[in-house]
Amino acid sequence: MWGFVSMVLQLAVNGAAGRMGKQIVRATVEDDECELVGAIEAGEHSSIGKDVGLLAGIEEQNVKISSKLACSADVLIDFSVPEASMDRASAAASQDMAVVIGTTGLSEEQIRTLRRDIGERIPALVAPNMGLGMNLMFQIVQKTAEAIANRWDVEITEIHHNRKTDAPSGTALKLADIVADAMDKETSDVTCFGRQGEVGERPDDEIGIHAVRAGDVPGTHTVLFGGPGETIELTHRALDRTVFAQGAIQAAKFLAGQPPGFYSMEDVLS
Repeated sequence: MWGFVSMVLQLAVNGAAGRMGKQIVRATVEDDECELVGAIEAGEHSSIGKDVGLLAGIEEQNVKISSKLACSADVLIDFSVPEASMDRASAAASQDMAVVIGTTGLSEEQIRTLRRDIGERIPALVAPNMGLGMNLMFQIVQKTAEAIANRWDVEITEIHHNRKTDAPSGTALKLADIVADAMDKETSDVTCFGRQGEVGERPDDEIGIHAVRAGDVPGTHTVLFGGPGETIELTHRALDRTVFAQGAIQAAKFLAGQPPGFYSMEDVLS
């Protein structure tokens, strides 16, 4: 399939009954260039066997939610949990099916496995945040950090809905990686996850990360640069999960026809 792009992109969605999965289902159906051909959930999920369109609050799609990746699709879009993402990516690779993974909470070892074992077999894209605005913010933070991060304090705050299971968010960790790289430091050596008690003076090379969980906030990320007599605050607010779904579909369209490899949203935007 590599190098060939059909007129209509056939997509399958893993985690189809989740918040993001439903958004991706709706966005796929609304896109004239895409066709929904598969929907997958965990084997014990109560949605198994149900029509994914009705579950997503739209018209019936004649696509039943399955516990296995048994359809023929060009790209699998996965917003689930790390263990499921790894299993589905392996299944996709065995079927020469490209994969877009938006799951957060993946460990460094899991990402290395995706890069080494999956990216060598199929086009694979992993991104903690697929919103266009957030990926532009990554670039802005990088430029700012390269200019002042070694001389100014840096604090990162993220706010998400109360059902998010991992903290801090993958996006916050990506922001920390960008800043730490600009400081020529290892992220794990300079990050501080919240503070409590007599913590002493703030080290010059510390990156503070703070996670807030409240209501149904899709995602808000702020990077604060604090210098002598002035501060810079860069904030991105996702007002609707639709932006993540649209970004995932844009990534899927990019991957279709690409050779096997490990890609990022930077590749999509460029």
